[in-house]
Amino acid sequence: MKKITLLVGLAAALGFNNAEAVDWNWKGDIRYRYESQFKDTDSKNDEHSRDRHRLRVRLGVYPWITEELSAGVQLSTGGNETTSRNETFDDAFIADDIWLNEAFIDYHPMFLDGQVNVLLGKRDVAKTLIMTKDLVWDSDITLEGATLQYGKDADGKEKDGINAVVGYYAMNEVNTTTDEQDAYLFAGQLAYKGEINDFGFSLGTGYYDLVNLDYKNTGSTYKPAFDYVGKDFNILEFFGSFGGPITETIPWKIYGQYAHNTASHDSGHIERYKIDNDKRDAYLVGLQIGNAKNPGQWSVSGEYVRIEKDAVTVLSDSDRNGGSGTDLEGFKVGATYHLVQNMMLGATYYNFTQMDKDDPTNHLFQADVVVKF
Repeated sequence: MKKITLLVGLAAALGFNNAEAVDWNWKGDIRYRYESQFKDTDSKNDEHSRDRHRLRVRLGVYPWITEELSAGVQLSTGGNETTSRNETFDDAFIADDIWLNEAFIDYHPMFLDGQVNVLLGKRDVAKTLIMTKDLVWDSDITLEGATLQYGKDADGKEKDGINAVVGYYAMNEVNTTTDEQDAYLFAGQLAYKGEINDFGFSLGTGYYDLVNLDYKNTGSTYKPAFDYVGKDFNILEFFGSFGGPITETIPWKIYGQYAHNTASHDSGHIERYKIDNDKRDAYLVGLQIGNAKNPGQWSVSGEYVRIEKDAVTVLSDSDRNGGSGTDLEGFKVGATYHLVQNMMLGATYYNFTQMDKDDPTNHLFQADVVVKF
């Protein structure tokens, strides 16, 4: 009840009580997931299998207030995990928490022909940045800060032509008057999206400087856990995709990402940068056939991923290799079928191992039912 009252008060404060001025644009989705995770090991000391039933719910309103101003507020399941909005079924039917997942203002001045978005607040990473896949950023992350976009529309989709993004995002605030070292992310991207005959393509590059992320999180406050004392991440990314039609209803697409941590282990700063210079690269390549946009349609995909331990952060996809984020190698295959209008069935299999170690393979199978409204 308190959260509903908060939303009503926020709507009134922003002037949303004038119904003639607002196109509300309600959107939501519910995903039910069965998940089975197991390792190739006969050891009695290790958990051989973990089976979970999980739910992800997101409900948001994205009002178009004027020709130059829009906003968004979204609630979701989740909790204290940065890279997941799933709620696991446990604790004997106790009611689950709902959290603020998005809250942003989008100003797109008409004197710039609507080509520029000025975003303030907390928003879905895929609508904030230009993302091909989840090599660098998990798709459930919602960035917090300020963003300047060129070429994206108000829904966060890239338009044909040049797209550019610059953003500043707060990650951790240190409450001290003596040595304040707030952690933040600076992101800059430049990309181009176009067509050649019947083939579409996109190419781009990005740079992500994670400043003052020089601390340790044990996972007791929020997840994932990490120890970045003495580390630094200045990630340079290249990404792209290329595809076209097989038939009128079945497209194909190949895509890829490469990321390199330009921060290095400098012999003059040994205590500062504890980075393995030979383990700073990450790769993702994939193929998708179909898109399952309409009932009766389907899609299948496959990806190969290799992430060295000092290439990117634990904010990469959380499903690979038991959620380790980095220091992994393996593949992912998946299929989706659009059963009825707004309802899709999906299945995904992950096969990953930790690099440079004789550790057991981590297997993960997910079966999803998704309804969008």
